[in-house]
Amino acid sequence: MGARIDLNADLGESLGPWPMGDDAALVRLVTSVNIACGFHAGDPLTIRRTVRLALDAGCAVGAHPGYPDLVGFGRRAMDLDADELEAAVLYQVAALAGIVRAEGGRLAHVKPHGALYQRVAADEVAAGAFAAAVAGLDAGLRLVGPPGSALVAAGSDVGLRCLVEGFADRVYEPDGHLRARSLPGALHADPDRAATQAVAIARDGRVIAGDGSSLPLEAETLCIHGDTPGAVAVARAVRDALREAGIAVRAPDD
Repeated sequence: MGARIDLNADLGESLGPWPMGDDAALVRLVTSVNIACGFHAGDPLTIRRTVRLALDAGCAVGAHPGYPDLVGFGRRAMDLDADELEAAVLYQVAALAGIVRAEGGRLAHVKPHGALYQRVAADEVAAGAFAAAVAGLDAGLRLVGPPGSALVAAGSDVGLRCLVEGFADRVYEPDGHLRARSLPGALHADPDRAATQAVAIARDGRVIAGDGSSLPLEAETLCIHGDTPGAVAVARAVRDALREAGIAVRAPDD
């Protein structure tokens, strides 16, 4: 089998009359979607519409739970203890799973959002609570997280299949962490730069950090953020570059 990669996007982040991103276009360019569950973004109608879009496009549908922080878009740290965190994740994922089921599909994976993603990548207690919530709901769900993270370790410990994630549209620091969004140059909004990074990760298992150094980074899925400026153009460039590099873009096998 030749090289292959899953291409995922964070979607469903509109709220009521306030739109964010072009979900209808993005679902045609990716193979998996992570849908906001209403805590950091999204609302019941937006979630249902996004689920329908994803299922109609043949995408694998995942839940994208975050902190209860609509004003901060889930990108501000919150001091939830382990029990609160586990309950919050269970609440969000169960709701998303129910909507997917009502629309004739099945939830495939779970990926944390924003500040919660960063916390469970490093905090073993929080990662354990997150993984426990997912496994307690459905042990067949996949868990998406960064390489070498506490989340991937916690998911493996409770028997979940874990998918290691890389980012096409984010800049990496020399230590392998993502550059903080509060710093200049945190995003690859230029489609060509994002496409080059996607191919390097998918084909070569490496990424060029912001300082020009080369880092090992092997991933099974690549993310494009739906709220990144020009996300559709980024996704199209990434998809085309992967195809030209001979890399198949497919959702993970069950």
